[in-house]
Formats: sequence, structure tokens, C-alpha cells
Amino acid sequence: MKTFILASASPARRRLLIQAGIEPRVVVSGVDESAVQAGDAATLAGALAGLKARAVASTIEGTDVLVLGCDSVLAFDGEILGKPESPADATARWKAMRGRSGVLHTGHCLVDAATGAAAEEVVATTVHFAEPDDDEIAAYVASGEPLEVAGAFTIDGLGGAFVRGIEGDHTNVVGLSVPTLRLLLARLGVPITSLWARGRMDP
Repeated sequence: MKTFILASASPARRRLLIQAGIEPRVVVSGVDESAVQAGDAATLAGALAGLKARAVASTIEGTDVLVLGCDSVLAFDGEILGKPESPADATARWKAMRGRSGVLHTGHCLVDAATGAAAEEVVATTVHFAEPDDDEIAAYVASGEPLEVAGAFTIDGLGGAFVRGIEGDHTNVVGLSVPTLRLLLARLGVPITSLWARGRMDP
């Protein structure tokens, strides 16, 4: 079985992989995200995912290793929104986003460390936000959760109460599109079923 490395510190991405039957090893890339510029959210998400995956793959020894890099960016009201810079920034964002919609772009880059071959895809999901009042926004920001994630929200945590619906892949909003990962693996000649942890296949 190939070793699968997740080039991300995101607990949500790791959980998604485990739920999909893949036991990842986590290696954080250390890429300086602020040094990457792009004209739109999709391009930025794809570029960052590629940088993370290739940075980690370049440090790996071994032939049966796959490295996945991901990055999520929210496009809202003509702006590219990554993680908020401060609680005040997160509060301002939520006051602007409530009752409106944005598009969450997640870049995926899967690299075969032995050959350098890569499969890449950016997936977009439209997110429709609910209308939390000022007190709810203040409590959410005080929880610290929105300060750690792109767009200042999660759908699989406290922020899920403030998302009234989505159009597209739910796992993409969590941080990693599992159906897309299956397709990227196939492009590199690896069936996703071959990565399932042995215990998942036992009766």
C-alpha cells in the first residue's frame, strides 16, 4: 500500500481522509502563503495547493508515496478571503456576509513523490450564509473558530449553524473534496480503494 501524506495541518482535512478510509501521515509544508499573489480566488487556491504538495514531495524519500496539498479561499463580493487577520476582521466579514452568498474554492494537488507526476483540480462550492445577529457573531468570533479558517467560517463546526445551504460538494467546504480526490488518484493510476486502511475492509 502506498504511503499517503497530507501536506496540511488542518484537522478537518485529516478527518475527511480518515472517514474516506485513508490513514494519512501529516507533514506541514511551511510555505509562505502571503508571498503568493493571484487575480482570483480559484487561481490562488490552486497555486497554493500546488506549492504545498510539491514542497513536501521534494523532501520525501521513498517510491510509494503520494502527497496531497490543499488550500481553500472564499470569493465574496469581489474579494479574495483567506483566514481573517484579527477578531475585528472576522467580525466585519460576518456582518458583511450574513444573508448573502460566497463561493468557496479549494485547490487540490496530488503528487507522486517518486515520479513528480501531479494531478490538480480546483473545486468551487457556493455557500449561502444565514443571518446571525450581532450577539451571535460576537460569540462565534470569541470562540476562536473563525480565526483559523478561510472565509472565517466552518461548516463542520460551530459555524455550521450560520450556513443555510450550499450548492456543490459538502466535503469541499470542509476543506477537501473527497470525490475529486478519487478522480485525482485515478489520473495517477491509483484506485482509491487500494488506499483504504485494512481495518476498514475487515468484516
